Amino acid sequence: MIVFVLEKVPVSLRGELTRWLSELRAGVFVGNVSAMVRDKLWEHVCEKLKGGAATLLYSAANEQGYLMRTHSTPSRIVRDFDGLQLMVVPDKKKS
Repeated sequence: MIVFVLEKVPVSLRGELTRWLSELRAGVFVGNVSAMVRDKLWEHVCEKLKGGAATLLYSAANEQGYLMRTHSTPSRIVRDFDGLQLMVVPDKKKS
């Protein structure tokens, strides 16, 4: 299973993803595709972001049961803490 979370992306990109995945809410897509299709979709999304951001979550054989990838500058950042991937909300006051 995969989940895409897209932020500030063109509507056309969201439309393209609906060919493969279901859009649960604006910018949140879920589906069950092969690893090859997942990677091709990720490459396509990264090419078409146009200033937006993307996060991909997909099933994996690890302790958490999933892995995450991000591209560009999403509102939440993936950090690795001793093998666990966790989301961090950046402190805007420090920017």
